[in-house]
Amino acid sequence: MSENKNWIVQGSYFETCNCEIACPCVWLQPPTEGDCKLLVAWHVEQGHLDGLSLDGLNVAMACYSPGKMHDGNWQVALYVDENADDGQFDALVQIFGGRQGGHPSILMSFVGEVLGVTKVKIDYQEQGNSRRVIIPGIAQADIEGIQGITGGQATINNPPLCVVASHPAVVAKSKGYQYQDYGKQWQFSERNGYFSPFAYQP
Repeated sequence: MSENKNWIVQGSYFETCNCEIACPCVWLQPPTEGDCKLLVAWHVEQGHLDGLSLDGLNVAMACYSPGKMHDGNWQVALYVDENADDGQFDALVQIFGGRQGGHPSILMSFVGEVLGVTKVKIDYQEQGNSRRVIIPGIAQADIEGIQGITGGQATINNPPLCVVASHPAVVAKSKGYQYQDYGKQWQFSERNGYFSPFAYQP
């Protein structure tokens, strides 16, 4: 499939990693533990590729960065909602795999190795200031937003590196985060998280 300018995906996203709060990687600094072990999930509320609806589907990505994230060499695994049919699966892989341009292509330019692309059950939940994603047998993460000094949500906007450039990110803290797949296994709590709306387009 060649690059198609007729696409958009928008909805809700969150991420969590092993860095202390707030993750220094977005400011092009070294990860707090020398490497970054990241999990990102997106819930597409509305989206399409060339007229094919992607509404209501979920995508997740696990990422291992061996050093500063902007130096690249990421290893990533992409997970696509089992509710996607073959056409939707291909469209989501095209978009979130960076092959359709837009911000996902910037993110994927840092990737050195794609460990795999798998269709799985992805349970994405949001309630108030909390977010949760569960990929049975593979990952579970729970994060909760941090309150700002004047009340409301603490946010960052327009850092040099981020998963979502369209909206300010709410700074959050993980209540639990575990991942095991492709020979990798990690488990953390009380670490960094972000969430926000998102919109990607060419």
